[in-house]
Amino acid sequence: MNTVIYLLLAFLAAYISIIYLGAVGMGGALFFIVTGFALVGASAFTAYYSKLWGEKGGQIATIILRNLLGIPSWFTGFVLAWLAPSPFLFDSNITFKLMGVFLIIIGSIPFILGHIELGWRTHMPSVKDTLVRHGLYAYVRHPIYAGGFLIIIGIGLFKPTLVFVIACVLGVIWLDVQARLEEIDLVQRMPDYREYMKQVPRFIPRFERER
Repeated sequence: MNTVIYLLLAFLAAYISIIYLGAVGMGGALFFIVTGFALVGASAFTAYYSKLWGEKGGQIATIILRNLLGIPSWFTGFVLAWLAPSPFLFDSNITFKLMGVFLIIIGSIPFILGHIELGWRTHMPSVKDTLVRHGLYAYVRHPIYAGGFLIIIGIGLFKPTLVFVIACVLGVIWLDVQARLEEIDLVQRMPDYREYMKQVPRFIPRFERER
């Protein structure tokens, strides 16, 4: 439920931004995308913020950077990139659209289940968090981001304009960078996470899981 609320807030912020900003070009879209990525990336230092302002202060700083500033900014830029007038890189025929639907559906499974299994830790991390190793997290460390890769690529196949493809490429790169930033923080917040990293791959599951 928390995830749904956050996504609705992000959509509302993006919609309001579009109304007041109007249709902008590549520069405006990329500004919001990069700003959003920077803010969400800055949210991946809960342990550091908690040292400065205590457990609750660190959690609040993360929530503000990620949920109130970063995600809405990124979503705004993504929508603006979709709306921006730009030449198509290739013709998105029915085949590409079906491939896009397939990737979105397949990616949505780990994306949704990952949020359910992680629960409130997804958007409200704390230094008191405990390590989650059940379900999808027994096979990959970041099932949400793994699904996100497929979803972004799938959406990109629906409108392969220059601006939107750049937005999607930046999104894929950002997911990888964000995962690595969060792991730096997770090692500090959860001593067991370092051993977990050795046993479980980041995005792609192994055929045989180590025991």
